[in-house]
Amino acid sequence: MEPDSLLFSFFLIFSGAALLSTFALFFRQPLLVAYIFIGVILGPFGLQYISDPSLLTDIAEFGIIFLLFLLGLDMQPIKLFTTLKKTFLVTLASSVIFVALGFATGFLFSFSIIECLVIGFSMIFSSTIIGIKLLPTTVLHQKHMGELMVGILLMQDFIAIFLITFIDSGNIDQSNALSVLLAFPLLLLLAYFATKYILVKLIAKFDHFKEYIFLLAIGWCLGLAALASEMGLSAEIGAFVAGVSLATSPIALFIAHSLKPLRDFFLILFFFSLGAQFNISLLSEILAPAILLATLALTLKPIVFHYLLRRFSERNRLAWDAGLRLGQISEFSLLIAFVAAQSGMIGEDASLVIQGAAIITFLISSYIIVLCCPTPIAINPKLRRD
Repeated sequence: MEPDSLLFSFFLIFSGAALLSTFALFFRQPLLVAYIFIGVILGPFGLQYISDPSLLTDIAEFGIIFLLFLLGLDMQPIKLFTTLKKTFLVTLASSVIFVALGFATGFLFSFSIIECLVIGFSMIFSSTIIGIKLLPTTVLHQKHMGELMVGILLMQDFIAIFLITFIDSGNIDQSNALSVLLAFPLLLLLAYFATKYILVKLIAKFDHFKEYIFLLAIGWCLGLAALASEMGLSAEIGAFVAGVSLATSPIALFIAHSLKPLRDFFLILFFFSLGAQFNISLLSEILAPAILLATLALTLKPIVFHYLLRRFSERNRLAWDAGLRLGQISEFSLLIAFVAAQSGMIGEDASLVIQGAAIITFLISSYIIVLCCPTPIAINPKLRRD
């Protein structure tokens, strides 16, 4: 077996993840920690068994795409609009506060104004994977907490899409913003008509062929994701729209159940690639700002969300629960750091500060949620909810 082959890489990743996950479960720790650590250990900055994780990173992005598709399947369009309307002001107010905190941190460590802004923007976003994956399925489908979390995370995702589009283009101008504003409603219309006049009829005619429905769902998800990417939006948003368009179909529950194992497969790769890309040789140079940024996210994000949600008449317990679940930096923050570094907008140090802070918050926030909130893998049996 070739050392650099994809088969050998998969063997190392999943065997190593299984081994570390066994220890994690034995000591009642979150599995996400095991996935990230196996990436650090096996990656190019660790033992170098997997020297080039770029292919795996591309593959891992499918995990995010399928995750957003499954979220869309659980959201009725009218219900989604209502949810976004309820969380708009909370997301907007929190975003302003988090940008200011990130900018101040960058300024304190003498980064340039542009780098301070990018660091500030990276503070806006909370992790969709941690926030949703550690949310009980019953909560996500049936309760107000699920709607609230999805609404805030989706609003953050929309902000991230605009930022990534602007940064990737090299300049922030009105024409670029207008093209994105026009592309999204166009994508919604295309999804609506394609679903109404093609997909629904195909599902109704061949719904007894489960393999076909499974294949059709994957094709629809990836097709709309690719179309969204070509239109200047993100593939994730295309996948989410694909899910929402099928949410009213009676077969939506079957599709969601069928795709969960596939989603989990790719999410393991995502967390592995996250750990593999972290350059631990530069850790001493970026440790202080990364720790400060992570500390601000872990301590002030829950407080800010709790305060804002309480202002909008949410219950105290629910506001704290949501705040703790949103108290980390997001995968989108890592993507923004990568795009900004590739475009020359920020230097490697600023990019690593964002990456380091994100990984720290992923690890610690996972512990906090598992210890304090109802989750499927809660350490306390009283908090364990599937």
